[in-house]
Amino acid sequence: MPISLWKGVRGLLMSLGVLALLAILLFVGINLWMLAETRGRIDHGIDQCGPERVGIVFGTSHWTRSGHRNPHFEGRMQAAARLYRDRRVEHLLLSGDNSTRYYNEPVTMWRDLRGREVPDAAMTLDYAGFSTFDTLSRARDVFDVDRALLVTQSWHLPRALFIAEALGIEAHGCAAPERASEGVLWLRAREWVARVATLGDLYVWGRDPHFLGPEEPLNIVPREEVLSDADASSAADTVRESASDSASSTPR
Repeated sequence: MPISLWKGVRGLLMSLGVLALLAILLFVGINLWMLAETRGRIDHGIDQCGPERVGIVFGTSHWTRSGHRNPHFEGRMQAAARLYRDRRVEHLLLSGDNSTRYYNEPVTMWRDLRGREVPDAAMTLDYAGFSTFDTLSRARDVFDVDRALLVTQSWHLPRALFIAEALGIEAHGCAAPERASEGVLWLRAREWVARVATLGDLYVWGRDPHFLGPEEPLNIVPREEVLSDADASSAADTVRESASDSASSTPR
C-alpha cells in the first residue's frame, strides 16, 4: 500500500475512533446525568413513598415470553395495592397499552387490583399509555394531573421522572418490588438507550403522544365514599374507564 494511501486510511480510522469514543462518553454521560438528576426523588421502600393524591401505575405485560407471570407486573401491582391500602395514595391512574382487542394492559391491571381489594372508584384506566412519554403526557393533558407518585421499577423511574419534570409534573418515584428474572439485564441495557432517546423526544424532534383526546380530569372520590360505593355497587357498573377508549385502542 502506498505511504500516502496508508496515511489517509490511518487518519480516517483515527477520526472514526475519536468519534466513537466521543459517542460512548456522551452516551454514558447522559445516563449518569439523568440518574443523578432524579436520584433524590426516588423512594425505595413502599413505607417511605407518598403521601400523594394520585399514583400513576405504568403498564407492562402480564406474562413473559416464556409463559410465566411477569415479575415486573407483579411488583407494580403489589406496590399499587399497598400504597392505596396504607393511605399513601388516594387514586390510581392505570396507564398502559391497549393496541389490540386481545392485549389490554389497563384492564389487566384493574382486574388484578380488584382482586387485591382496591375499589373500582379508586381507579381510572388510561388505554393510550403506549409509552412512558405517552402516559405522562396524557396524565397532564387529558387527566389534568400536575402532581403524582410514579409507580414502577427502580430502573425505569429515572427516565419517567425526567420526562415528568420536563412536562411540568411535580413527581416522586416509588420503586416497585423487584426480583431476579429472565431478561432483566436486557431491560436495564435497553433503558440506558431509552434515556438517551428521551432527550431527543423532549428537546430535538419534539415528540407528540400518539393520542390525546378530550380532557377528562380525574374525579378523586373521598375514601369514605369510595368504600361505601364499593359495598353498594357491582364492579362492572362502577369502574370508570376513559371516555376515549375506542380512539385509544388503535395500534401504534
